[in-house]
Amino acid sequence: MNAQKLKLKRSERRSYRVRRDIYGTPERPRLSVFRSNLHISAQLIDDLNGVTVAAATSAGKKSGLKHGANIKAATEIGKKLAEAAKAKGVTKAAFDRGPFRFHGRIAALAVAATEAGLICTDLAAMKAKQAAATAQGEEAKAKGGDAKPKADGKQKGEGKPKGEGKPGGEGKPKGEGKPKGDFAMKDKGEKK
Repeated sequence: MNAQKLKLKRSERRSYRVRRDIYGTPERPRLSVFRSNLHISAQLIDDLNGVTVAAATSAGKKSGLKHGANIKAATEIGKKLAEAAKAKGVTKAAFDRGPFRFHGRIAALAVAATEAGLICTDLAAMKAKQAAATAQGEEAKAKGGDAKPKADGKQKGEGKPKGEGKPGGEGKPKGEGKPKGDFAMKDKGEKK
């Protein structure tokens, strides 16, 4: 299987795994997000009736965005979707990230929608997680600030200089051994 097919297959597996547990209802529709290289779009889907409740996208002139492939555009789309959902009477949504990781533009859209009134993520849990990560990073800096020698006794910069590989006599000799593949190579001097 080539690399592109494998990548697509993994993406499909991720989206199926995420959507397996999420089901949109009229009271709590599924907030499905799609991210491309140039734009981002989101829609609220009622899976029970098979209807799109509200949608917003960064593509087109109606969006009012110059660039749709950044975090600023994602936050704007999240706010617009939350306003459209409020107009329809929807206050909660089940967030469906699809095959995308929950970071960057995807997370920015979810946070903006939640802050605008469409509850789809737990902001308190996200802030606690970020605070724990920064505290852990500060601890690592405090520990790493000491000029301790490495376990093997070498200081930074000691050892082999870059560019020196194996000495000339070592290593596998080239051009010897069995040929790769299913066919047997014939001697050069032999002709039929």
